[in-house]
Amino acid sequence: MIKKRLGQLFFGLMGWKLDASIQPEMKHSLMIAAPHTTNWDFVYTMAAFWAMGMPFKYFIKDSYTKSIMGWFFHWTGAIGVDRSQRSNLVQHAIDLFREREELVILITPEGSRSWAEKWKLGFYHIATGAQVPLTLAYIDYEKKIAGVARLLYPRGNLHRDLDELQEFYRDFKGKFPENYNPKIH
Repeated sequence: MIKKRLGQLFFGLMGWKLDASIQPEMKHSLMIAAPHTTNWDFVYTMAAFWAMGMPFKYFIKDSYTKSIMGWFFHWTGAIGVDRSQRSNLVQHAIDLFREREELVILITPEGSRSWAEKWKLGFYHIATGAQVPLTLAYIDYEKKIAGVARLLYPRGNLHRDLDELQEFYRDFKGKFPENYNPKIH
């Protein structure tokens, strides 16, 4: 309840709107969020999830979760990943989905806050491997709105699914629009 009130308060103070149509299937899904052009995206995303009352997890370098502030990152939903070890993050995420009935893992497929030539496809392999839908989340700094729009069930046709995602995310504006490439593949 505290997180929900904090999220609502943050959105109110910042003058932003939360646009979320939560469906039951979203509680066991891979959520993709775009555009991702600043560290502020994390703050708005966290506040949005808290305001919606929807717990989520996200991957982060384990140095954050093992630091003196580790408790904070765990509290916000962080799953530490040891990047020095060669590991299969896609398989790890699939295993997490198989172990839990309800789990939302948030991923920013651009992979960086900088301009990216195309999206990284690990998110797609996780969703198809775990047989979970993709929840399409967005942030638009121009309109001061963040939201969760709908589900996309990967059909196994990568090109067609990416075309649909590209169409959906085309018009959203990041805090630094020059860092977002609306052509995702």
